[in-house]
Amino acid sequence: MTQVAPLQDFYAAEEYHQDFLPQHRGNPYIIVNDLPKLRKLKEEFPALYQP
Repeated sequence: MTQVAPLQDFYAAEEYHQDFLPQHRGNPYIIVNDLPKLRKLKEEFPALYQP
């Protein structure tokens, strides 16, 4: 079961994790998981898509 609860703590990711996709477009995870989703997003919501 999913629980909705107030956020208690938040830690920003390390700098090397920021903008991972543009810097690592050849990464297998990006190719298999992220790029297809981004293509679909751009196709279905072109006005909202901001690369």
